[in-house]
Amino acid sequence: MKELKETQSNKVKNASIDRGIIIVNTGDGKGKSSSAFGTVFRAVGQGLNVAVIQFIKGSWTTGEMNIFKKFESITHIVSGAGFTWDTQDKEKDILAALKGWEVAKEICRDKDNKFQLLVLDEINLALAYKFLDIKEVVEVLANKPDSLNIILTGRNAPSEVIEIADTVTEMVMIKHAFESGIKAQKGIEF
Repeated sequence: MKELKETQSNKVKNASIDRGIIIVNTGDGKGKSSSAFGTVFRAVGQGLNVAVIQFIKGSWTTGEMNIFKKFESITHIVSGAGFTWDTQDKEKDILAALKGWEVAKEICRDKDNKFQLLVLDEINLALAYKFLDIKEVVEVLANKPDSLNIILTGRNAPSEVIEIADTVTEMVMIKHAFESGIKAQKGIEF
């Protein structure tokens, strides 16, 4: 343990770059958005201002929507028409994603640093479905303010997003209750 402590202390001492990071939560397992929302509350607890833009998810009421309303330091925008298998209207889905992306671009170009954390929930799916231009998204991410941290969630993160990210976590599904016929639980899945 003494050796481990010394190794960790040296890593901490040598970490000298101070800037916001880009985090990607991807994979087919549960917990991508939940992890991002946990970081939202950690950030709020440290006095940071947070913007959450939800792509894909529709107007149905979720637990995160209800709790975000209780915090002045969280700006929450739902920019999805719903799950694509429900809407069956690609043009509507694209327009909804573009609406949220316009807000995200404004935040990423804000030189006043109003927000210190931006969560782009399910943007990876919007990119995989080609609702957004991957080149534009990568360019905006690459030019974000140094003070801004960004979390991108959703399955099928494009390789270009993974490459530009500082931290990437892949959630792997080993087992999921839905696969056994158990319906989504209020407060757990939504």
